[in-house]
Amino acid sequence: MIAVLVSVATRHLMARKRQSLVSLLGIVLGVAFFLSVSSMMQGSENDFMRRLVDNSPHITVQDEYRNPSVQPAELFYPQGAVEVSRVKPLTETRGVRGYQQILGQIRTIPGLKASAVLSGQALVSFAGKDFAITLNGVTAAEYKGVSTIESYMTAGSLDALTANPNGIIVGSELLREMSLIMGDNISVAATTGQVRTFKIVGVFHTGRAAADEGVAFVALKRVQALLNRPNRANQIIIKLADANAARTVASQIEGRIGYKSVSWQEASEDIMSTLALRRLIMYSVVSAVLVVAAFGIYNVISTVVMEKQRDIAILKSMGFHARDIQLIFLFQGIALGLAGCAIGLPLACGLMAALMNVSFKIPGSTDLVYMQMDWSFFQFAVASAFAMGASVLAAFLPARKAARVNPVDVLRGIA
Repeated sequence: MIAVLVSVATRHLMARKRQSLVSLLGIVLGVAFFLSVSSMMQGSENDFMRRLVDNSPHITVQDEYRNPSVQPAELFYPQGAVEVSRVKPLTETRGVRGYQQILGQIRTIPGLKASAVLSGQALVSFAGKDFAITLNGVTAAEYKGVSTIESYMTAGSLDALTANPNGIIVGSELLREMSLIMGDNISVAATTGQVRTFKIVGVFHTGRAAADEGVAFVALKRVQALLNRPNRANQIIIKLADANAARTVASQIEGRIGYKSVSWQEASEDIMSTLALRRLIMYSVVSAVLVVAAFGIYNVISTVVMEKQRDIAILKSMGFHARDIQLIFLFQGIALGLAGCAIGLPLACGLMAALMNVSFKIPGSTDLVYMQMDWSFFQFAVASAFAMGASVLAAFLPARKAARVNPVDVLRGIA
């Protein structure tokens, strides 16, 4: 029975070849445009998220508590109106106390890498030029596992900090602005007043001016001595095997050690909201193209229903049910949708491949930027689903109308 219905549906489409071809072309272009744009937008979002997530810690444990400590007076009078004034905190060496033991606790969580960092402000000097930088004290072997800085190295490596404890790794822009080269010595002055001389053993280039101009890496022990914070680290940065689990793991770590633990989702909530809105707008715009193409299918099938009133009446009088009549016209929409996907998806692949070769340079940047495309199966599935959904929906309304045709009224009218 299905074969008969499909045969009738095919004959209806072939009877109006020009109109069917126009409708098919609309679906083909709709699928190609939908997949190309959605893939490009998702690709750019994936690239942005990769840069955001990979170039920053999944979780950062800070040397502070999320909520201030409760004062003894408030504990003694829990139901009273208490005001504590002129309380001056004791001067202490800031940092995560016992960070090595805390690292041991954190590393018991599976799928996790962690490294302690001591960051502070410093001033680098060379030939009368002074630049303010953020000085990061790291343990090279550990830091390589939680940072992508190694992939941005243009000269030297993080391992050089282990080989030369008095070495420093700086950004390419700082190197250029201070007219330095690899192997030069520079003076670093800390806020404590201490000054030390370091040798440049590595250079990195991330493409982000703030990092390339104002960030440097030194061995952790040297920074602890320079900032007068022995056995201290003010951050523990963590990388996870599953970045999406950062919020849950951060809550687990904070509950275990007490120090404030911030996931990348918490640190970038405004960006996440913007990306979600951007994704919604993108799918709304590209799906509008398929909706317009669906009107072509609706027009063709509606015309067929109007012209085939007599044939529908005859089929019903021969024993075809209303459901069978409806399926005939739904098959027409399905056939156009399948053909549109079969032609539109390869066309979209060609467009995507061409877009990947497009490059341009952002004003003020020295690096070429290429269009990022998402070739995941999900994008192809979404484009196909939207196309099939639009085609079936466009065919459903005239199909339902055809199913309601009363053969007696039609045949009487013919007679």
